[in-house]
Amino acid sequence: MKLYYNPRSRAAITRWMLDECGAAYDLVPIDFEKREHKAPEFLKINPAGKLPALVDGEAKLFENAAICLYLADKFPEARLAPPIGSPQRGRYLSLMVYSTSQLEPAMGDHLMKVETTPQRGWTNFETAMDVVEGELGGGPYLFGDWFTAADVMIGSMFIWKRLWGGPPGRPKLEAYVDRLMARPHMKIFK
Repeated sequence: MKLYYNPRSRAAITRWMLDECGAAYDLVPIDFEKREHKAPEFLKINPAGKLPALVDGEAKLFENAAICLYLADKFPEARLAPPIGSPQRGRYLSLMVYSTSQLEPAMGDHLMKVETTPQRGWTNFETAMDVVEGELGGGPYLFGDWFTAADVMIGSMFIWKRLWGGPPGRPKLEAYVDRLMARPHMKIFK
């Protein structure tokens, strides 16, 4: 596998997931200043010219949620996803999509101090934090003691929030981020 990577990009999330899977992979550095992400060869992998991008044999993937879903299913021994047919699978898929369809744009609005209007199609950051706190319940992770790819996707948003815009200001979410940052494969965000 090859991960097209720049440490100052969302590809850090895919790298974390690859490490959690115990996957063997090569990093292909992408220099933004040289616009390597817009080169014709790269656009054959990700036509949007963005990171992350992953190549696994003939498979070409882009977007963190898609890559994390792919990797969790490819490496079932890592136990990062409920198996297909499991009653927990629907909630897991919902959380994976929620991370990019609601949480990430809401956090972006919050960090840029842009009002989240209903026409934008996603909720505001306060509501998104309420949802994640509810999904955490009393456990250390979204599925209790079980760390999943949903924690990679949801957790990475709160890690970025801490790094860029300060802590979320909620003790439950702060403790969640602390637990995620303590994981051995979290070295990429440190």
